[in-house]
Amino acid sequence: MPKVRFAFVAVLGFLLALTLAASAAPIKVGFSMALTGGVAQNGKQLLIALELWRDDVNAKGGLLGRPVELVYYDDQSNPTNVPGIYTKLITVDKVDLLLGPYATNMVAAAMPVIMENKKVTISMMAVSVNRHFNYPRYFSMLSLGPDGVKAFSRGFFDLAAAQKPKPETVAILSGDAEFAKTSADGARANAIADGFKIIYDKSYPPPTTDFAPTVRAIQAANPDVVFVAAYPPDTVGIVRAANEIGLKPKMFGGTMIGLLITPIKAQLGPILDGLVIMESFVPSFNFPGDAELLKRYRAAATGQKIDPLGYGFVPFGYAAGQVLAQAVEGTKSTDPDKLAAYLHSHTFPTVVGDVTYGKDGEWTEGRTVFTQFQHVKPGDAEQFANGAVQPILWPPKYKTGTMIYPYADARK
Repeated sequence: MPKVRFAFVAVLGFLLALTLAASAAPIKVGFSMALTGGVAQNGKQLLIALELWRDDVNAKGGLLGRPVELVYYDDQSNPTNVPGIYTKLITVDKVDLLLGPYATNMVAAAMPVIMENKKVTISMMAVSVNRHFNYPRYFSMLSLGPDGVKAFSRGFFDLAAAQKPKPETVAILSGDAEFAKTSADGARANAIADGFKIIYDKSYPPPTTDFAPTVRAIQAANPDVVFVAAYPPDTVGIVRAANEIGLKPKMFGGTMIGLLITPIKAQLGPILDGLVIMESFVPSFNFPGDAELLKRYRAAATGQKIDPLGYGFVPFGYAAGQVLAQAVEGTKSTDPDKLAAYLHSHTFPTVVGDVTYGKDGEWTEGRTVFTQFQHVKPGDAEQFANGAVQPILWPPKYKTGTMIYPYADARK
């Protein structure tokens, strides 16, 4: 009998050890990220943000008592790579949770796979992707709010309409890709709503590197206002071409994503003066935890040849993790239906402020701003640390400076 009792205790101990080991298995959070290619500067910032989030969660005991492990692959800034990555994450890696991807083009490509597998995701920096899918388990980490596609240009055209005398004609230039086309759709709607006449409205193919012919065509149309929607490599080419050709509309700018990247801004220097651009996070924002996060990011980014400041992207990557963690702990589950219901019914404090989701998975309150480059010095990244050379013009609640108009006056 004692031998039987000993065997029973041994087996019980073994089963208990297995149970404890299983309960300590990591919670895998999967995503694709642009670590090479056209938007890699932004993707690398987001990855650091997510690594900082993971470290913070694990320092507090993990999620549901289990450590968090990030499982990710480089999508090379190429939407065609994304479906395969999310299929692998779900079916091979068997991740417990999803985030991302980053960027409109990549998120749109991931959605069919995410939907087919009935997973929840919190995308990063994607523009109104769910208007195409109406998927109830999709959530966005970008401060567009209920205006959707119009939010990326509303402030731009509100500022244009407020000038005296009011400009009359508009040119819209966009890349032939999901993000730029979506932004251009909103610009078109806002321009018409504010009473402008669109006299030039064209897109260019993604491989374009020489923008001189395009800028000359815009110059020939002679619009009062030029709105551009472009990813980083295109942004640089367009700004340089406009400077070399001497394009001087009364107002110039738009959703030029490259101008959210500090090294690009420092490289372009004074030729940025006068441009009005949309931003989602600026130095004057002061939400709980954002200053400490950016301080830690800057330490981690040292020597990595990426953005040394991190304003445009880092807070949103970290906030995506914060929201996901709060939903998991709130439901005590990784079940997609429970998570989606919780995400739709709660407000989440984050480093980008309080986030509440509407039916479409977008924020119920927008927080985009428009800034203008003024008196930029050449080759100086640090000048962008406090917003002095990029005052906020719109909306009035965040305004920190006055617009220099027309565009030519800002370049004197």
